[in-house]
Amino acid sequence: MPDNGSAFVDAWLLRACARLGIKLVHSQPGRPEGRGKIERFFRTVRGQFLAELTEDRAARLSGLAELNRLFTAWTETVYHARAHSETGQRPLARWEAGGPFPVPAPAALADAFRWSEWRTVTKTATVSMHGNRYQVDPGLARRRVELVFDPFDLTVLAVRCGGQDAGTATPHHITRHAHPKARLETPPGDDAPRATGIDYLALLGEQHDRRVAGRVNYAALITPAPGSAAAASAGQQEEDSRG
Repeated sequence: MPDNGSAFVDAWLLRACARLGIKLVHSQPGRPEGRGKIERFFRTVRGQFLAELTEDRAARLSGLAELNRLFTAWTETVYHARAHSETGQRPLARWEAGGPFPVPAPAALADAFRWSEWRTVTKTATVSMHGNRYQVDPGLARRRVELVFDPFDLTVLAVRCGGQDAGTATPHHITRHAHPKARLETPPGDDAPRATGIDYLALLGEQHDRRVAGRVNYAALITPAPGSAAAASAGQQEEDSRG
């Protein structure tokens, strides 16, 4: 039961829930019961599961399937085996009492988290999306189709018509490679300025020296006042040069 924030009413989340058979229930305004549960869950995952997934351990994983297997093992062996503070029951026991929990196939799970948009195919069998133009099957001309895609890669689009696969859309003119709403998550501090890897300041210094080399040094034309620090320094330099 999430709140009514923009992230929880987005069309992409609604599509994922519909594909996986999940019922999305929003909490009512002014009734914060249940708020903070997802935050506590994420905190537990970071503190117990991710803390054990060191860089060396992650490097030995064979892929996403093994990572999902380890996370499922931790969830069902540790997290869901503990008695709930409110019900006093183990969540896993409640699930087992209601029958086996359905697990989607990897292909269905991947498809659930893809995005989709609807477009009408032109008479020349092309569709446009976010400035990109694609060629589709000529038999789809003037028909309304669903374009399914990875939001971070708009060069590959699956075409569906009437709930059936209708091939792929061939890129014809690509100007944008990612969806405007797709944003990669960056860890805190990752946007800090980084060195260029070259001695940039030294190059600037040499360029500046060459530019001012032909200028008149007016400071050298001014005779220092007697008794000043500049005059004493000039006198010392003259004695050193004579010695």
